[in-house]
Amino acid sequence: RRGTCMRQIDAVTNRPYKILLHQNFDLLEEEIKAVCKPSQICIITDTNVEALYLNEVQNICMRIANTFVHAYKAGEASKNLTTITQIYDTLVAHNMDRSGLIVALGGGVVGDMAGFVASSYMRGIKFVQVPTTTVSQNDSSMGGKTGVDYLAHKNMVGAFYNPLLVYSNLTTLRSLPESEFTGGLAEVIKHGLIRSERLFDLLEQNVDKLLNKEDEILEEMTYESCLVKCSVIEADLKELGLRKILNLGHTIGHSIETLSDFTLSHGQCVAYGSCMAAYISYQRGYITEQTVERIVNVFRSYKLLSPIPHFDINAVWEQMSYDKKMAY
Repeated sequence: RRGTCMRQIDAVTNRPYKILLHQNFDLLEEEIKAVCKPSQICIITDTNVEALYLNEVQNICMRIANTFVHAYKAGEASKNLTTITQIYDTLVAHNMDRSGLIVALGGGVVGDMAGFVASSYMRGIKFVQVPTTTVSQNDSSMGGKTGVDYLAHKNMVGAFYNPLLVYSNLTTLRSLPESEFTGGLAEVIKHGLIRSERLFDLLEQNVDKLLNKEDEILEEMTYESCLVKCSVIEADLKELGLRKILNLGHTIGHSIETLSDFTLSHGQCVAYGSCMAAYISYQRGYITEQTVERIVNVFRSYKLLSPIPHFDINAVWEQMSYDKKMAY
């Protein structure tokens, strides 16, 4: 649909939810009211997003129900059970009951943790995703994966738990640092590689427009990327088969990310992992050398293959053995 609500995608038929692409927060109140009538609302966000969008979203939520906030220190280092416990403490302190609603306002880390809290607090309460980054709007806010890192292993503890609604305000991408914006594009490129030649062509042919965050091409990219993600999770909600294709680049990428002590961005690591996967595929005769070069060039065009430290291959392999998706 065009107009105030630019695009809508209906995700999964089992407990379906809408994914909405907008250019503002104007319909957030209406859309939340359409899916639930909460007794209270807790907005979970981080200190970066808090400074940018919390006031506007909190004012909207206050018109729906009494609203309180838990903001944690931004960064992957906060994605752990200690932060989860602190969020539980906030919910208990405000007497949040099973009719309450959690609103995840932020990027992938916020969405993963808020979703995990929603899945486990009182054995499950409602939540809404309001993603504000490239990676969360194109990937992590959909599909119901929630969780935290544990003992330096990425996303080791978590659950599958779908939101009631995903509301993406695409203008929030303008506030992202370039490295965070392009880092999220690694997931979009991955979606093109696994299931959409149209999306991959769009990324390949519109580098400057996307790096400049032009509205029309950004909307088209996000819509196509969301269609890929939804088509996969619709077919395989619990990652028992087809959904594993969404892990392209991630097993190697997570290993590199962990060995860097999370100093390298997730997007960088997925980019390197995807290029390594492409090279392995070429060695096994599945794709041509020209295809590998094309894949590498697209990641490079979006500045995702900047030099990284050398990691011992044995250390990378050992870390990969902890990956929950690993199979021999």
